[in-house]
Amino acid sequence: MDILERFKNCGIIPVVVLENIEDAVPLAKALLKGGINVAEITFRTKAAIDSIKEISTKVPEMLVGAGTILNSKQAIDAINAGAKFIVSPGFDKNVVETSKKNNVTVIPGTVTPSEVMQAINSDLTVVKFFPAGNYGGLKTIKSLSAPFGNLLFMPTGSVNINNLREYLEFDKIISVGGSWICDKKLIEEKNWDEITRLCLEAKKILKEVRK
Repeated sequence: MDILERFKNCGIIPVVVLENIEDAVPLAKALLKGGINVAEITFRTKAAIDSIKEISTKVPEMLVGAGTILNSKQAIDAINAGAKFIVSPGFDKNVVETSKKNNVTVIPGTVTPSEVMQAINSDLTVVKFFPAGNYGGLKTIKSLSAPFGNLLFMPTGSVNINNLREYLEFDKIISVGGSWICDKKLIEEKNWDEITRLCLEAKKILKEVRK
């Protein structure tokens, strides 16, 4: 199964901020217990690189990638740490080319037709729509899908359990990115059982939508 197929089957991609390396493996196991086998570790913290290493080596059944990648150096660092996919908040040609040269799936952020066209002209079939809540959410995605019918979207930003269903019901959405499943407070409290419960709650909606 390729990376994008894993995204589609998983449906919900947790956007994870890890401040402490020791939380990486327990978190990955909590996600797996809840039926989620893909995780995006953001590059916003000093623990990001080592957390990706920990998960990729100790929890190999978890497909781990790096998010908030802003330049090609970060992309290389993430790939060397074991990231199997790269996600960026915007479109940067260097990040896209670096990822592709290393045979790593890259999903750049887009919100405008011009950015979408850059992604398409870079031979990409999936883009992140970020920040979704601030740029019209599903309504805008549907409008973009009209001229760009072969493109799939991963909305991220203000996606939560309350609007998850409406996003997943649209067939041009491959998956959603969400931080509510791995809220920073839950990680700080090491409340792995609650994270698992939130995963199961989200996966139940996915199962109902994509029968």
